[in-house]
Amino acid sequence: MIDVKTFFIYLAVMAGVTYLIRMLPLVLCRKKIENRFIRSFLYYIPYAVLSAMTVPAIFYSTTYLVSALCGFAAALILSVLEKKLLTVAIGACCTVFVVEFIIGLL
Repeated sequence: MIDVKTFFIYLAVMAGVTYLIRMLPLVLCRKKIENRFIRSFLYYIPYAVLSAMTVPAIFYSTTYLVSALCGFAAALILSVLEKKLLTVAIGACCTVFVVEFIIGLL
């Protein structure tokens, strides 16, 4: 069990690290970035990171790989049809639930 003093030290260090990560770019890059490559790179970083974190989690978060693939396919279809994010998420979750229910019956 961790004591209270150690907890608050850890908390202060993590708060400092989190603050520095968010504050440093604002302090170091005061002028507008003119380089087209760097601007394009920074524009696509959030999408790349989100994809790299989400896609592997999709395939390991369900009991069966088949249900994960069906949920992923449902999410792709709904997103191609330009549905809202909540609709895509609910559709994918319902698809996984139904497929796992059917597999459980077999």
